[in-house]
Amino acid sequence: MMDFSERLGKAVQRGRSRAADVRGQAAAEAQSEEELRRLHTNYRLDLSEHIEECLARLPDHFPGFEFQRIADDSGWGAAAQRDDIQITGGHRENYFSRVELVIRPPGQYMVLDLAGKATVRNKEIFRRNHFQQLAEVDLHSFVQLIDNWTLEFAECYAAEP
Repeated sequence: MMDFSERLGKAVQRGRSRAADVRGQAAAEAQSEEELRRLHTNYRLDLSEHIEECLARLPDHFPGFEFQRIADDSGWGAAAQRDDIQITGGHRENYFSRVELVIRPPGQYMVLDLAGKATVRNKEIFRRNHFQQLAEVDLHSFVQLIDNWTLEFAECYAAEP
């Protein structure tokens, strides 16, 4: 049978071993979080460039649209907008159209989040989000959504009188 001193020594050793495991796990989580942030940055760069390419083409088809890059607290991407005025029988109507697509910052859930919103002549057409866990991102699906949301906006805008 072990005496108290031996049991105490073993308890101290188990405690130190447990503390080392916790430190190792915390270091692995920090490294994993750093890797996820790096992934997010790479995806963000690719996708925000694609967003800019898509939305920058709208003014070619719809003169009067203004293109702008977005890089702020809401995310990284671009927008295209236009203000129209219609005067009928001395009555003035103002119409606002805008499409905005951004990749949001990573946040606590470590997801890649594409946010899109569109308004055509003062009517909201859509307000959407699509997200995937960073470790499971299908970049092609995000590119397809950016294309589809841009095309949907263009079609809705073109259909308005």
